[in-house]
Amino acid sequence: MTAEIDDLETRMRQAAKATDFELARSLRDQINLIRGGAPPNEAAAADTGGLTRQQNGSMGLGTSQSKLMPPTGWKPAKKPDLMTSNQSRKRR
Repeated sequence: MTAEIDDLETRMRQAAKATDFELARSLRDQINLIRGGAPPNEAAAADTGGLTRQQNGSMGLGTSQSKLMPPTGWKPAKKPDLMTSNQSRKRR
C-alpha cells in the first residue's frame, strides 16, 4: 500500500509542478482516502469534486463558547476622576 501512496504522491507533485492543480487535488484526495482505509480501486473511482475542507476552528476548542454581549440599556461605569483618586480622606 505504501508503494501506491508513494506513486500517487510523485504523480501529485509532478501535476503541481505542471500547474495542473485539479489533477493534483484529485490525487491528494485519493491519498487521503487510502490512508483512511479505503481500497485503492475505490479511492481512484471516488468523486471528490464536491468535497470541501473543514474551516479552521469549526470544531476545535472554544468554538461552542458564546460571545459575551452586554444587556440592552447597559452603560459602562463612569471613569474615576484622576484629580481625586488615590488621595486619602484624612489630611495631615
